[in-house]
Amino acid sequence: MSPAHNSTRHDRDAVARAALALLDEVGLADLSMRRIAGRLDVQPSALYWHFASKQALLAELADRITAGIPHGDASVLVTARGIRDALFACRDGAELVLSTYALRLGSSSAQNAVHDALVADGADAPEQRAAAIMHFILGHATLVQQRMHADSYGAVLPGDESPTADDVTAGLDRVFDLGVTALTGTVRSSSVPLRDRA
Repeated sequence: MSPAHNSTRHDRDAVARAALALLDEVGLADLSMRRIAGRLDVQPSALYWHFASKQALLAELADRITAGIPHGDASVLVTARGIRDALFACRDGAELVLSTYALRLGSSSAQNAVHDALVADGADAPEQRAAAIMHFILGHATLVQQRMHADSYGAVLPGDESPTADDVTAGLDRVFDLGVTALTGTVRSSSVPLRDRA
């Protein structure tokens, strides 16, 4: 392996990309600095040249997970759906972003997008509403991912004898839309229709 190739593998971006790939493979509980270092064929201490701590690395991953959310002229509901979809696109994405958000690590791009959409809609108290909506998005997405994990491991949830037992997330899209619109203060008819299912 040439020195040039080796150096490109071990920059900050390479570490974050390796960590995201491992997150999808093993999940957040098993995402360790040692495992990431093993993927890059370096000692764990080498990672700390790029990230001061594991939490700093997780904050970078959270920023990458939420990097593609809609900004600009999207409505609050469309923005919230975009954030949730970004969390679902990565294994344990909701839990990871929630953990960094709780510790106030990483950027605030997701909450800023909600705030901007609220301002564009003329909502009152946009800062407080944006925080409340982010709390709801993160909590809701974490709940859905937990149900999906339980289902993937064959866990039987109470009430699974219902006709929708084959879909543990049935009805939760509508719950999500209702929660966001309630927190936005626009439970009235909206230009974006509520969804029954994803």
